[in-house]
Amino acid sequence: MSNAVAEAPQEIAATEPPEGFIDRRSEDPQDSPARERRQFTNSHTGLSDEAAELARAIDQYKAERRRRFIDYEEMLSVVKSLGYRRS
Repeated sequence: MSNAVAEAPQEIAATEPPEGFIDRRSEDPQDSPARERRQFTNSHTGLSDEAAELARAIDQYKAERRRRFIDYEEMLSVVKSLGYRRS
């Protein structure tokens, strides 16, 4: 058994944030515009028409549900909502 005495934590001096630093923790999400959230890519350019349609549907699903990432079940529901069925 140790006879060490626990030291009180030291006070951390408040410092000003670096120039250009934006503290986003203080923003109210209701006041900020909705940002696009993309799980797979930052652009739909170069996709086939069907792939672009799927990408837009996934983006809409995530925006409506405020989800940054979706799981396989959610992706399947998006695919089915576009009318795709297993043959």
